[in-house]
Amino acid sequence: MLGPVILAASRSDKMRRFVSAAPGTKQVVDRFIAGETVDQVVPIVVDAAGKGLEVTLDVVGEDITTPAQAEAARDAYLELIGRLKALELGPRAEMSVKLSMFGQALENGHELALANVRPVVEAADAIGTTVTLDAEDHTTLDSMFAIHEELRKDFPQTGCVIQSYLFRTEADARRLAAAGSRVRIVKGAYKEPASVAYQDKAEIDKAYVRITRILMEGEGYPMIGSHDPRLIAIAQELGRQAGRKLDEYEFQMLYGIRSDEHVRLAAEGHRMRVYTAYGTDWYGYFMRRLAEKPANLLFFGRSVLTKG
Repeated sequence: MLGPVILAASRSDKMRRFVSAAPGTKQVVDRFIAGETVDQVVPIVVDAAGKGLEVTLDVVGEDITTPAQAEAARDAYLELIGRLKALELGPRAEMSVKLSMFGQALENGHELALANVRPVVEAADAIGTTVTLDAEDHTTLDSMFAIHEELRKDFPQTGCVIQSYLFRTEADARRLAAAGSRVRIVKGAYKEPASVAYQDKAEIDKAYVRITRILMEGEGYPMIGSHDPRLIAIAQELGRQAGRKLDEYEFQMLYGIRSDEHVRLAAEGHRMRVYTAYGTDWYGYFMRRLAEKPANLLFFGRSVLTKG
């Protein structure tokens, strides 16, 4: 299994330097990363809106080691929101944030992350959009869910992410599938031990279906994060069985992956949101994309060989 090896490499400074210097890296990174600056990502939002798509924007970067870096991350999101406001794009674009980027792993990290993310949620609300808290490794989730609950007191549309490979997630889904909630279900992209997570792909997929059913039968707003045609079809059927209209849940896929499917689902009347990452600190995000699908790794390998 290459996935766990790649995920381990995502934490290696030596591998970071190697991958960054590889001749073919830029070609592959450009497939998954929309750009490095706000100026580069705004036209992508405009283009998506013209195709009937929505986006969720992620300023990449997780290896925060100082409070000043956490504040810089906050300010990067505030800059993004300012640009979306000026262009009246708020309703087409929400934000996805990783609390590690806001200082969650630092001393007093829970309080620091909450203090840094709140202004972002406030600013997003002011332009008619919202924020979703991304799930990271299992050790961070209790803090993430507590921050999510706190933010929802003032901003009830604040969303969160749950991961089907974790044993705990079915219980989390039942708790979260309440009126007004927004919950994104994904398989999970971190290296987790067998004590807390399924290791077999078939078991992860079965859990994904069980959790999707819980969300569809609940009172919240499910966000189906998957590129798997089978799981997408199952989600559509579970939505139908639950009596949901097409605008009462949405699909989410990554920028650069199955772009034709983005447009097809939107044309069928589904809400379709493209997870669009940008920024200079792309390494961790990039490695998780390689780990998720062997074809991505093969694409990277061919690019390195042909550019070398």
